[in-house]
Amino acid sequence: MTFLINYINHLNLEGLLFSLISKLISLSLLLLFFALAKQLANSFLEKAIFKSLSLSRQSQARKRTLTKLMHNLINYLLYFLLLYWCLSLLNIPVSSLLAGAGIAGVAIGLGAQGFLSDVVNGFFILFENQFEVGDTVSIAGIDGNISSVGIRTTQVRGFDGTLHFIPNRNITVVSNKSRGNMRALIEIPLYSTTDLNQVTTIIEAVNQKELVNYPQIVDKPTILGPQITANGQFSFKVAIFTENGQQYLIYHTFYQKYQAALLKEGIILPTSNTLQIPTK
Repeated sequence: MTFLINYINHLNLEGLLFSLISKLISLSLLLLFFALAKQLANSFLEKAIFKSLSLSRQSQARKRTLTKLMHNLINYLLYFLLLYWCLSLLNIPVSSLLAGAGIAGVAIGLGAQGFLSDVVNGFFILFENQFEVGDTVSIAGIDGNISSVGIRTTQVRGFDGTLHFIPNRNITVVSNKSRGNMRALIEIPLYSTTDLNQVTTIIEAVNQKELVNYPQIVDKPTILGPQITANGQFSFKVAIFTENGQQYLIYHTFYQKYQAALLKEGIILPTSNTLQIPTK
């Protein structure tokens, strides 16, 4: 008991309490300073860098992509500095930790290869402008819209609402469906005995009547005429180029109009054929 009392007396509780309070105050001030620095950094980005981007000739989607990337980089830097300052205030030898990290660097480096691959691949994705925020893409077997582009992962919002986080190293083939005009390829199944001249006349009449009502169509439809599909079905094909993202609407709309006009003129159409919506 006497030993315990002597030990407590030698602890200098007042000094320990003062040191604890001092460190808590320092940490509180540091967190306050960090919050202000983060707010100032975001304000600087909006007023300086974002303003310069708005004056450039880059697309709006690419501006949003670069904006999100800059936010991520600034956040990574600020949080790294916050961690460093917190360790320094707590008198934890940062230099010793860094030296220890250097000793274990070889082992950790093997596990960090994936991270480095993500960063390098992410850099080339941005440099080559493979896709931008808002683009409709197919990546790693996932179809959807680009939600965010980071230095390690790319976020794709699926058409069902699911948000997918894809490591950049897994992005090997990108199918970007938001670059340029898209094609709606309409295939109308026919019997081989159908009068093709009559079909062509009907299709042209529908086009002439309806094109003015659909500004999404960027060029006059191309009548490709009779074709044999991969499954051996005899069909009549019409290609319509539309603004990006409008190809599905135009496909459904004009397929119905062509079908209704053909049936109205007495053209008999096969009913057992299963049609699929084109992907491009």
